[in-house]
Amino acid sequence: MSKEIIDSMTQNMDKSIQSLKGDLAKVRTGRASTALVEPVHVDYYGSSVPLNQVANVTTPDARTIQVSPWEQGIIGAIEKAILAANIGLTPQNDGKVIRIPLPPMTEERRKDMVKLVKKMGEETKVAVRNHRRDANEEVKKQEKAKTVSEDEAKKSLDLVQKKTDEKVAEVDKVVAAKEKEIITI
Repeated sequence: MSKEIIDSMTQNMDKSIQSLKGDLAKVRTGRASTALVEPVHVDYYGSSVPLNQVANVTTPDARTIQVSPWEQGIIGAIEKAILAANIGLTPQNDGKVIRIPLPPMTEERRKDMVKLVKKMGEETKVAVRNHRRDANEEVKKQEKAKTVSEDEAKKSLDLVQKKTDEKVAEVDKVVAAKEKEIITI
């Protein structure tokens, strides 16, 4: 019974960490990434669709995102959508493809990004700790209901704490890697 609680808690913690990784991919580091244009939705034949469903999005070099529409007629709509998404990037349209140059980041902007990344890391740690609290409450409920022994409950609580420490360390590692990526010019 306790194993199910711990497995469920571990899955929830992993989901929180995956969510952090996804969010960090969208943080601008000065290096081009297709994740920066993921929030862009294009008006395509009357419906709003993600940019990657109407165009090929690539990064030909470290400072440029290139958007190659599958239909030439939609290039204007893509350009408008990128500007309207308010992601701080200015597209350049040459008639066939849209190039989005990433301006070099200032030292102050890098520091702001590091703060943002640390905040996201802390929020994920809070989520991980909330999963730990939920698991601990479940184990204590089982102990109170006499479905597990006191020793088994103690072992389960220790294992919950051990898993939590592992996941918090994993969050720290992910955040440290992103910080290094932001600070590196």
